[in-house]
Amino acid sequence: MDPLILGALKEDITSEDVSTNSVMPEPKLGEVELICKQDGIICGLQVFARTFELLDEDVEITFFAKDGDEVKKGQKMAVVRGDIRVLLCGERTALNYLQRMSGIATYTNGVAKLLAGTKTKLLDTRKTSPNNRIFEKYAVRIGGGNNHRYNLTDGVLLKDNHIGAAGGVKQAVTMAKEYAPFVRKIEVEVENLSMVREAVEAGADIIMLDNMSHEDMREAMNIIGGKALVEVSGNVTKENIAKITDLGVDFVSSGALTHSAPIMDISLKNLHPVQE
Repeated sequence: MDPLILGALKEDITSEDVSTNSVMPEPKLGEVELICKQDGIICGLQVFARTFELLDEDVEITFFAKDGDEVKKGQKMAVVRGDIRVLLCGERTALNYLQRMSGIATYTNGVAKLLAGTKTKLLDTRKTSPNNRIFEKYAVRIGGGNNHRYNLTDGVLLKDNHIGAAGGVKQAVTMAKEYAPFVRKIEVEVENLSMVREAVEAGADIIMLDNMSHEDMREAMNIIGGKALVEVSGNVTKENIAKITDLGVDFVSSGALTHSAPIMDISLKNLHPVQE
């Protein structure tokens, strides 16, 4: 993750931090507290720490929480000690990662709880912020979700445009079986019951029911009859996921986990000089 964090730091500090250098022209040891400003699931503490370490390896951080912990408003989660100039320069980038990752973990945790007691596993998608996928998919795991494929190299998923390019569901699955290594499962996205039947007949390993009505999804489960694993996708959010729990599907994927989770409010407060 170092090149990604360094890229974020360079985005924020082109040549110097003019504000900090104005008020702190010389090195001075200081401390600042990491304070949680709302309840949630904390995630990204390693990334937070690494941001400061890449600026100055002498920065010391004492944590009072770990990734995956439920934290409360007002809780002190860490103390960061180091050159005050480094603490000020790295503050926003470090918090951007921590707030974003904790927001995703918190939102995912809330959705995952709605599936508790069912066989259905919650999956993320590739709808992540560019260059932040490694952080955002990790946050989904910390929140209690599961990762779908990491990228395009990671698995075969034949979506509507792949099917259109191949000339149909059967053709797409046949071509994928001929091209992809036999150890790869082949997943097919379907939008209606006719496509469901084609996918079953073509021997798809996983069938994704995309934006289908509840009634059609129930009928699709009957058509599939255990011949393939079943995933549900398409505008799945915390508000409507409960409607899927009675279907008995294997997976439900939600892009909202990463593209719509609000950040968690976290601050660095009470910066002050300390004696060496």
